[in-house]
Amino acid sequence: MSKIRHYKKVYLNSFKNKRVVSLVKTIASYALLGFLSIILFSLLLFAYYAKDLPRPENFTERAYIEPTRIYDRTGEVVLYTLYGEEKRDLVDLEEIPDHLIQAVIAAEDSSFYTHLGVDLKGITRAFFENIRRGRTTQGGSTISQQLIRSSLLSGERTLERKVRETILTLELERRYSKDEIMEFYLNQIPLGSNAYGVEAASQAYFNKPVSQIDLTESAILASLIRSPSYLSPYGPNIDNLMIRKDYVIDRMATLGYISEEEAQEYKEIEISFHPTSQALKAPHFTMEVIRILNEKYDVEYLRTRGLKVYTTLDWDLQAKAEEVIKEAAVSNRAYHSFNASLVAINPNNGHILSMVGSADYFKDPYPDNCIPGKSCLFEPYPNVAMRSRQPGSAFKPFVYADAFNKGHSDKTIVEDEPINIAGYSPRNYDGLFRGPVTMREALAQSLNVPSVKVLAYYSSVADSINLAQNLGITTLTRDPSFYGLPLVLGGGDVTLLDMTSAYGVFATEGERTPPSFIIKITDSQGRVIDETNKESKRVLNSSVARTINSVLSDNEARSPMFGANSSLNLAGTSVKTGTTQNYKDGWTVGYTPSISVGVWAGNNDNTPMVGGESMTVAAPAWRRFMEYALSLY
Repeated sequence: MSKIRHYKKVYLNSFKNKRVVSLVKTIASYALLGFLSIILFSLLLFAYYAKDLPRPENFTERAYIEPTRIYDRTGEVVLYTLYGEEKRDLVDLEEIPDHLIQAVIAAEDSSFYTHLGVDLKGITRAFFENIRRGRTTQGGSTISQQLIRSSLLSGERTLERKVRETILTLELERRYSKDEIMEFYLNQIPLGSNAYGVEAASQAYFNKPVSQIDLTESAILASLIRSPSYLSPYGPNIDNLMIRKDYVIDRMATLGYISEEEAQEYKEIEISFHPTSQALKAPHFTMEVIRILNEKYDVEYLRTRGLKVYTTLDWDLQAKAEEVIKEAAVSNRAYHSFNASLVAINPNNGHILSMVGSADYFKDPYPDNCIPGKSCLFEPYPNVAMRSRQPGSAFKPFVYADAFNKGHSDKTIVEDEPINIAGYSPRNYDGLFRGPVTMREALAQSLNVPSVKVLAYYSSVADSINLAQNLGITTLTRDPSFYGLPLVLGGGDVTLLDMTSAYGVFATEGERTPPSFIIKITDSQGRVIDETNKESKRVLNSSVARTINSVLSDNEARSPMFGANSSLNLAGTSVKTGTTQNYKDGWTVGYTPSISVGVWAGNNDNTPMVGGESMTVAAPAWRRFMEYALSLY
């Protein structure tokens, strides 16, 4: 009986074992089938979503939105930047400080250099943290995922987009090195104030290249990645930005990039943020450059294609010109003159080296000198250098040049005596008459009566206008009879730019090159797409030009009127002044073979100065600037 029970027990146990084995096999089969199904489903899902995905190589093929920068002639001074919706400047990873890369890793993706694009630990940690807090406070996205999301996908929060993001992230990691991905990321990440990429952000917030920022500033940029608008240093949440900055620095210490002691020191460093206003240098000159660009290119093209515009401006001269004109406007208030302007040109190539269109572009009009709703003695924004004003006696050299061109010489005698030509009776500045004078003496001393005679008897209104136009004066477009004999005393409106350029023809002994603002324009790759090549043209007989140069540099000849030690007595220069009869304008224009400089002083609304004439309101500024220019040229 016991044996029967034993065999029965063995049989039952064997039966049970077979059932267990069978069950295990069944479960294993289903598990394998499920696993294979998941793999197959994942592959199908990958294929389905991948078929229309943008390719990762778009990072190297796509045209980043880059602003157009306007530079001085050296390409080292940025005068202005034309941004679209995105301010972006691309930099190589080698130009980005290690401590910025470390700060970004500490803030956004501590295992960036070890994961395959998707950080499962980070996703899990963020998942449980969000459950604990009852809201979404953390994300598990890696730097690679952020790059894909912000660059190639929409911002919608759906399961489908997350799948597409993951697939493309894995493909990105397969195709590119970690350093390449980091460079892509740092060049396109939005950081607020329309700044995209760390270089644009560094310029916007700290006014310096990203290569020059310190660790604390790097922590600021890394902090802004999380929420650039909310944490903006110019908004109400700057305290939260500082808290986030300290957190990033602490994370850098935790990851071993810096010591705890260094972290404490960096957290205590105060940060100064650059003002939000867009920098604008050489404003009147630069605004004219922008006008020229807008005539040649579409606005959107200028704001997004990363053009580099190399202008003719000499920044050293421009800075000096702004200083001189600002000081002149202040000192000239004694003569009730509140504005001034200066232009400097290289007469050999037409390059505008300096242009100051008003005493201070950034200063409000003087409240005490404005008539509300009507006019102001001083307005900062209009470019007086390109406004038409009467030049006074500064126009005389053109008339004398035409007379010399017709065979007369600086030794030709003209009677300085009372005259009346068709009812016109001009007077000299000092009210005196000198009798017979040479044309040299008449021009050097700026005698009005002999000059009117030169225009009437040795030249003509039409011929003088024609010569002035050939030299570069563009505003004398009316019939010669409109101007008449007062033309020689400044009866026709001209611009300071034209006058300075036209005097430059004397400097080059008759060769004219039209003035230009731009040297060349390159695309974002440095290829030249436009270049200014204005050819010179002979417009005046060289012997005539040399005679004018000789007269205008003859200090002895002009001394009887201006004194031997006036502001005009500057070795190596030829110079002429001009004052309108009613003291509305004071001019001084002078030159050397390498530079032509013109200065104007007066009031925007044509209010007459009180006792102000060219020798007191324009000549001192001209001399100060010219002395500086001669030290450079």
